[in-house]
Amino acid sequence: MNIIAIIILAAILIDFILGVISNRLNLKALSKKLPEEFEGVYDEQTYAKSQEYTRVQTKFGFLTGTFDLILLLVFWFAGGFNWLDQWARGFEFGVIVTGLIFIGVLILAKTIISLPFSIYSTFVIEEKFGFNKTTPKVFVLDRLKGLMLTIVIGAPLLAAIIAFFEFGGTWAWLYAWLAVTAFLLVMQYIAPNWIMPLFNKFEPLKDDELRKAIEEYAEKVDFPLQDVSVMDGSKRSSKSNAFFTGFGKNKKIALFDTLIEKHTTEELVAVLAHEIGHYKKKHIVKNMAISILHTGIMFGLLSIFLQVPALFEAFFMEEMSVYAGLLFFGLLYSPVETILSIGMQILSRKHEYEADEFAAKTISNEEEMVNALKKLSKDNLSNLTPHPFYVFLNYSHPPVLKRIKAIRKVG
Repeated sequence: MNIIAIIILAAILIDFILGVISNRLNLKALSKKLPEEFEGVYDEQTYAKSQEYTRVQTKFGFLTGTFDLILLLVFWFAGGFNWLDQWARGFEFGVIVTGLIFIGVLILAKTIISLPFSIYSTFVIEEKFGFNKTTPKVFVLDRLKGLMLTIVIGAPLLAAIIAFFEFGGTWAWLYAWLAVTAFLLVMQYIAPNWIMPLFNKFEPLKDDELRKAIEEYAEKVDFPLQDVSVMDGSKRSSKSNAFFTGFGKNKKIALFDTLIEKHTTEELVAVLAHEIGHYKKKHIVKNMAISILHTGIMFGLLSIFLQVPALFEAFFMEEMSVYAGLLFFGLLYSPVETILSIGMQILSRKHEYEADEFAAKTISNEEEMVNALKKLSKDNLSNLTPHPFYVFLNYSHPPVLKRIKAIRKVG
């Protein structure tokens, strides 16, 4: 093993160990006593069920994480990457097609191997806790549609990146960066209208009372309301949510049908106000800018490491290639990704507080936002007492009790 192999192995193991530690701390932080704030919202049975859901999900996550780790290490040290590379080269299709075969086979194999875990999660765990609404037909179609999108969208993008680094010379990283940036921006327009409807139905909001309340609020905060859709979230799960996506005229605010069923008009306006808060605070634009900058830095570093034989020697490769280098650099870059991920989680939690603050200041009564959060927590069986270290590593949203406290402080 060379130094790069040691660094990659250490990074993978440290990341796994940190996950195990944070999960154990999170389970120990589960409190049998219902937080006072949620008295009257949770009954004893529902609160116990939410804690059991956290335990089951954590144990299942540990099982899948351990399996993935062992699978990667066995494939790595058995020389699997080199074997697959030599097999792909045997077709003599040229570097781009060979790269697509190499990476495509890895993705397909990982998808197939992970399939039993996905089936168990959906049809056993989610079913046990009353969430699953996915039929076998929908489950299969989702996978086939995902595979189709990978081939139609992902393969050409990957081919372009391989081509840039193979033939682009000194400025290959810049060409790849510009191409990926253009792709990300175009997807902001394509996804709401073309991709998301492949998986869910989006229908105009028909509730006149709710629509009127939303329109009045949007006018109050000077939000250019283009479209409020109802998404058939109940097609797959009883969990509730809402989201905002897209730019310009393709902005889409979507409310899950399950959300509308369980909340009052005032609570739904509060949820919508939170989503509009993300727009008003320019969170989507900020996140996109960070993602683009990160991509440029990553491609710049990649262009350097593609010329380092030790990176390929670490995985027992007989020959160097751009496509294998993309994968290996991703593993080498994982410690940086972990740090950046933690930073992005911190930023995301900050953004959530800001969106909550915007909503609390602009709706008629901030308690409607509090009530909505309480119902969402109950309906989704959220963990009310997560450990701070687990939150630090994994949470994109602040714990609900902290959000409620912050909202009341604004009010």
